[in-house]
Amino acid sequence: MSSTDSHSTPIFSGPAPAHIGIIMDGNGRWAKQRGLNRSEGHRQGVENLRRVLEAAGEFGVKTLTVYAFSTENWSRPIAEVRFLLRIIDYYIDRELQALNERGVQLRHIGDMSALSKRLQQKIQRAIEQTQHNEKLILNVAFNYGGRAEVVQAIRRIIEEGLPPEQVTEQVVSSYLYTAGQPDPDLIIRTGGEMRLSNFLMWQATYAEYYSTPTYWPDFDREELRKAIEHYTARDRRFGGVKETHDTK
Repeated sequence: MSSTDSHSTPIFSGPAPAHIGIIMDGNGRWAKQRGLNRSEGHRQGVENLRRVLEAAGEFGVKTLTVYAFSTENWSRPIAEVRFLLRIIDYYIDRELQALNERGVQLRHIGDMSALSKRLQQKIQRAIEQTQHNEKLILNVAFNYGGRAEVVQAIRRIIEEGLPPEQVTEQVVSSYLYTAGQPDPDLIIRTGGEMRLSNFLMWQATYAEYYSTPTYWPDFDREELRKAIEHYTARDRRFGGVKETHDTK
């Protein structure tokens, strides 16, 4: 790859991923290293989302899906859960206008029923306000779990009475929260862990995986560039093999 400075757009060794999923991990550990409360780590994580979103758009990414709050996160201390809920509220209030001006289409994936009616309405208004934007889709996975997503898809298929022989992979995909969107090409996990943690279990079947020890609040433009460059250098075969010419 050619060298770049902080103001130039990098030239990758191949096409950038159209859809990136990010497991934004390490906020609490980032705060602990600095002698701060976990809530400060989450606050800095929200601040960082704006920077990464801008860099993703610059690098040609068309869809970004971020794992903000899992179905398992309800088991965290009540004070931390309440803070996380306030963060999504605050993020919409502060960032919606800027997202709209930058052509970002905001979507929610997950189960909104556990959220307050007021927050549900605020999220829905934000979705409606940005629904015609086309520069970049931002999926916020909030109260999301990959297994729960597949279960709700199966239930809807059964409720609608589809015959078993009509249930294909394409049909199941059409009942997921990400219906109509391409599957992720690249899954990034910050914080050094090597697991998907119930994130996009169906959609990420053939995604490339990239783990970095960098905690989410420190995952900047350069870190995203490195992740994309690792992706473009990989040989994606989707379970097959490339043809070779055997001259023997």
